[in-house]
Amino acid sequence: MRGGPAAAAFAALTLLAAPAAAVPLAVEVEGVAPGGGRVWVAVCAGGLDEASCGEGQSAPAEAGAHRFAFDLPPGTYAVLAYQDSNGNGRPDRTALGLPVEPYGLSNGAGRRARPDFASAAFTLGERGAGIRVRLLRALGGR
Repeated sequence: MRGGPAAAAFAALTLLAAPAAAVPLAVEVEGVAPGGGRVWVAVCAGGLDEASCGEGQSAPAEAGAHRFAFDLPPGTYAVLAYQDSNGNGRPDRTALGLPVEPYGLSNGAGRRARPDFASAAFTLGERGAGIRVRLLRALGGR
């Protein structure tokens, strides 16, 4: 037998170390306000900080809903979206840290309490998933 047990063990480890196949994640962002700017969507893994939200996309903000498509390995994620109404490339906040521009998270997290990854998290399985995020204003409005 060529290679023996060591070769078989190496082959098994190689298969286990192979990255999981990417699956589709469709994100629909609803509640986009008229008036310009861009809609930004980030897919976060493990936290809601900038370092954890590496996968992102944007599109011009037009009233209604926008659909974004990602291909990711199965796992646990959260989606964060906001409308950059003034076009400065970042989510604006008050001195207390409240969002000034429309924002939303998966599972409606952050509507009644400070958002955290656990409340926004969902499982992306081997068949993919579709997520809806509704943009609202923390300080009144829509």
